[in-house]
Amino acid sequence: MSPETFVAQRLGVDFGRVIQGAAIAPGEADTVFLSGGAEQAMATPPSADAFEVLARIVPLFEGAWVISKCGPRIEERTRQWLDHHDFHGRTGIPREHLRFCRARADKAIHCAELGITHMIDDRIDVHIALRGSVPHLFWFGAQTAPPPDWVCATRTWLDVEAAVIERRAG
Repeated sequence: MSPETFVAQRLGVDFGRVIQGAAIAPGEADTVFLSGGAEQAMATPPSADAFEVLARIVPLFEGAWVISKCGPRIEERTRQWLDHHDFHGRTGIPREHLRFCRARADKAIHCAELGITHMIDDRIDVHIALRGSVPHLFWFGAQTAPPPDWVCATRTWLDVEAAVIERRAG
């Protein structure tokens, strides 16, 4: 590939039900992170293998960002949780690479501004909003319906790692 055709590859990752609180069964249930107190929220662990996989795949990209939909209270709680769990040090995603929006569809604005090429999210409505602008979409977690052919279903973080590596190689 010549330098003129090189496209920087950038990773976007949702927070809720992806980095933290991944569902092992399909559903929309609230979590203690959202409804409990601050101490309970800080005690919630990362999703299984999330930090380890991110630490391995983040260096494959020219940048990586957390892109999350939430209100001001949960945004603050998310920032605290990330610091509490040393997310930035353990994954390589800089503290300055956090983006928050108030509507899921607005993740498309952040992805466009950042040039995101690979997005990991647990909501199909987010992927619908990103379809056509983000080339590699990873629908994370337990799902209630078969995935459309334009999104890659990734149930676990180890599935994410394999899919990201496969798409980067291809």
